[in-house]
Amino acid sequence: MFDKLLQVQQKAGEVKQRLEAISVTGTAEGGKISVTANGNKLIKSINIDPEFFKEADKEEVEELITIAVNKALEQAENVSQSEMAAVTKDMFGGLGGMFGQ
Repeated sequence: MFDKLLQVQQKAGEVKQRLEAISVTGTAEGGKISVTANGNKLIKSINIDPEFFKEADKEEVEELITIAVNKALEQAENVSQSEMAAVTKDMFGGLGGMFGQ
């Protein structure tokens, strides 16, 4: 049992490292605002097109940044769930049916 727990911890660490290396991007206003996050749902960068920034007002920029951040985090969550599902399947193999999969 203890060996299984250590194996689970090791696999979780491996997944976290893989997710750190995966980048996802959320965009708004046709790509004029883009937000990049990693698979661990950490925002790595926010880019705003300089021309758009000159023309937009503060509220518009804030709203669009929020949209882009949410899109990036949604993609990161999807990637994270996929990675965890793969690890769970590998670890528990045929038991997946017990958990509704």
